Amino acid sequence: MNIKITKVTDSRIDELDSSNLQFGKQYSDHMLICDFENGAWQDPTIVPYGNISMSPATTFIHYGQSLFEGIKAYKRKDGQVSIFRPKDNWERFNVSARRMAMAEVPEELFMEGMRQLIELDKEWVPDSEGSSLYIRPFMFGTDAFIGVKPADTFRFMIITSPAGAYYSKPTRIYVQNKYVRAFPGGIGFTKAAGNYGACMLPTLETRKLGYDQILWTDGFTHKNVQEIGTMNVFFVFGNTVVTPDLSEGTILAGVTRDSVIKLLKEKGIAVEERPIGIDEIEENYRNGLLKEAFGAGTAAVIAPISELFYNGDTMMLPPIETWEISNFIKKELADIRYGQIPDTHSWMYKVC
Repeated sequence: MNIKITKVTDSRIDELDSSNLQFGKQYSDHMLICDFENGAWQDPTIVPYGNISMSPATTFIHYGQSLFEGIKAYKRKDGQVSIFRPKDNWERFNVSARRMAMAEVPEELFMEGMRQLIELDKEWVPDSEGSSLYIRPFMFGTDAFIGVKPADTFRFMIITSPAGAYYSKPTRIYVQNKYVRAFPGGIGFTKAAGNYGACMLPTLETRKLGYDQILWTDGFTHKNVQEIGTMNVFFVFGNTVVTPDLSEGTILAGVTRDSVIKLLKEKGIAVEERPIGIDEIEENYRNGLLKEAFGAGTAAVIAPISELFYNGDTMMLPPIETWEISNFIKKELADIRYGQIPDTHSWMYKVC
């Protein structure tokens, strides 16, 4: 792929404090830009990271035609840099694009553009334990037009950010039974920006109560759990792992979620994808069968849940140190990503 590259004159890498990596606070030297105009993708460019200029009438500002993905690159002890399952993110990116009436991004543009960008900024990939380079591909409608219609022009971009752990300790989760994240027929299965915008107020209210995130429930009964604000969710009932199924289209088909399910099944652990009611969770808790609960996502990877608050009651889970399943899966994923064990699934995409 012919990508015109304009390198920075002076790198900002010396500004990076690798001992204090805060998620989404610092950005690498370069970014990729490609525009969709006249029904075709134009030549992509990689340029120094910086602000972009646009019309105040730009479509996505007014009508929300905007979507994104989250991916991570990891550095092995031998210095090799690899990206975790980026093709799966490309496929999901285009699932979102189709639902949002946006142009689909070709595989070569997404994959090779990302590879060249990461190769150029490979020094920004941290190598400390639990760290990674977070990769944010995104796209938005760029028509300078405030009439209500799908955009005809789009901009696709990729920026990257060195990242440490998303959650530094086990999470406290508030089970939401007032607000609604997604209904069947909506866009809950996409990575559309509007999904997250609608969650800001409920999340703010939840954090004021001292909780880290929301566990969303369905909009009809507020009984069936869906996903946590930044993650898919898993529960361990006895020796069985259960997670909400994707059939209603209200839950993101997480790449980490899929990885967890595959690895657990290979380990011989029973996994069920099905509707899960909050009443069932409470019953298992009362009977001593709720052994573990954890979130799974690109940013958080595996995030253990220390407690669940629902309708005035708190469910306190056993000490994290005693957990077997989530601790196993967290280590297994880390070992694959950092090259500690063979990548038998071909999940790691080599950058250079």
